[in-house]
Amino acid sequence: MLDVLISHGTIVDGTGGRPAQGSVGIKGRRVVAVGKVDEPARRRVDASGLVVAPGFVDVHTHYDAQLFWDPNASPSPLHGVTTVMGGNCGFTIAPLVPREADYLMRMMARVEGMPLDALAAGLPWDWTTFGDWLDRLDGRIAVNAGFLVGHSAIRRAVLGSDAVSRAATKDEITAMADVLRSSLSAGAVGFSTSRAPTHSDGDGRPVPSRWADEAELLALASVVREFPATTVGLLPAVGPFSDEVIELMTALSLAADRPVNWNVLGASPEGHHLRQLEASDRAAVQGGRVVALTLPEVPRPRLSLRTGFVFDSLPEWGPVMALPLVDRARALADAGVRRRLFDGACAPEARALATLAAQWAQMEVAEAFAASTRHLVGRSVGSIAAERGVEPFDAFLDLALADDLRTGFLPPPLGDDDGSWSVRGELWADERTVIGGSDAGAHVDMQCGATYSTSLLGTGVRERRLIDLAEAVHQLTDVPARLYGLRDRGRLQPGWLADLVVFDADTIAPEPVRTVRDLPGGAERLYASARGVVHVFVNGVEIVDGGAFTGEVPGTVLRSGRDFVEVRP
Repeated sequence: MLDVLISHGTIVDGTGGRPAQGSVGIKGRRVVAVGKVDEPARRRVDASGLVVAPGFVDVHTHYDAQLFWDPNASPSPLHGVTTVMGGNCGFTIAPLVPREADYLMRMMARVEGMPLDALAAGLPWDWTTFGDWLDRLDGRIAVNAGFLVGHSAIRRAVLGSDAVSRAATKDEITAMADVLRSSLSAGAVGFSTSRAPTHSDGDGRPVPSRWADEAELLALASVVREFPATTVGLLPAVGPFSDEVIELMTALSLAADRPVNWNVLGASPEGHHLRQLEASDRAAVQGGRVVALTLPEVPRPRLSLRTGFVFDSLPEWGPVMALPLVDRARALADAGVRRRLFDGACAPEARALATLAAQWAQMEVAEAFAASTRHLVGRSVGSIAAERGVEPFDAFLDLALADDLRTGFLPPPLGDDDGSWSVRGELWADERTVIGGSDAGAHVDMQCGATYSTSLLGTGVRERRLIDLAEAVHQLTDVPARLYGLRDRGRLQPGWLADLVVFDADTIAPEPVRTVRDLPGGAERLYASARGVVHVFVNGVEIVDGGAFTGEVPGTVLRSGRDFVEVRP
């Protein structure tokens, strides 16, 4: 007898093949029948009018901390995700030397937008090795979750405070390699690092991984080569890649003998993305593999002066954004400080960030909380400034100050034109890319990246018809699963693990983003549910029913070797 029979659905199996009407039989943790299934079952799910597909695989999340207090990794499963990969960008909370707990907390709060209060209240911070930390999650999570080990955590564990002041010695590189080796032995699925100039720690200094020289990076990548079924994740320099950046990406892939995936490739009708994709072509010529993660939605982060992320990278802004909230508010009200900040945002070196963070008149008030500002939601700062007879920059700061700096602002959308959408659609099917880069679990004051899958199926498939349903499911399931070498996941076929999602293709879409206060310590985050996702199963057990979590925790902590097969360039 089957445990579950999902009947009369449109089966989209993840391979890219044509959808077909049929049923899916589940017994224990696995799918045992697909197509015409006529066996008795303990539970029957009528999927008439619905799509039955493999669960979606999100290869770039930051759920490392959140899973300790939220086993659901919410809201990702509400959007059909059954497997997540964490430990990206070089940022993990293990391995941990006890004296470095405060540093890692403040670094994660600054660079990944995780509220410091939540990190302090929601985690015990009493593990040491990566394996010890992984063991804490076994049997406690609703999703399948694998984790890379982060370069910055390794570097801080070995070099201490010197990790943010200098290059490592040969002995220190050897010690870091030993820490990485023990982490991979314990189940880490790979190694991640960041070179991004926007990544600064809680003290405003470049994060530890940015102090590493090429010899250190290649030595650590070489350790990955020793462990089958592992991978490398990278956040490279921002903007068009130099020859040096491309050569480093190729060298990392060759040293590790593994694919290198990097985050994140944008869509540009002017062709700026072509230079970045050149990294994949040049790596392939030399026998390596470089894969770009690309998002299926228009990036439009919500900005806030309460956290200051992005603003703190503008010239002159960093020291002000680092002030305690009371002192920061006092500074932002000062005419002299305002003049200095305005000039900094106009400086030539601010040009790349200014298109996002310094479009004062075009900023839209996305969410406000004070009685004096709540009625302004949906309006542009420029229109409010004109109404008040002040400059847009002053209106922007005045709105935030009246709202205890909590106001959420949306910059003007970049890439919401037909040309950008056309390029985006081409990138989804490009063999040099994988759909991903959600950052789910991070930057919780700026975005809810978990919506990427329902955005693709709602906007990309149904509304804009840039990709058909079968190919979209293929890109959300089998493609990322094969990049990482996930064993028996990513397809809907007999013998494979029963991770699957049942959804309504006619209605699937993300719900509007809203602020919720559900983090430890009373901290807030941005959150979005989904429409049209009816059932989600992980390892044969239902974790979402009717758009709500069931409370079941059947997820697996994915470990290198056991849960992955080897993928080489």
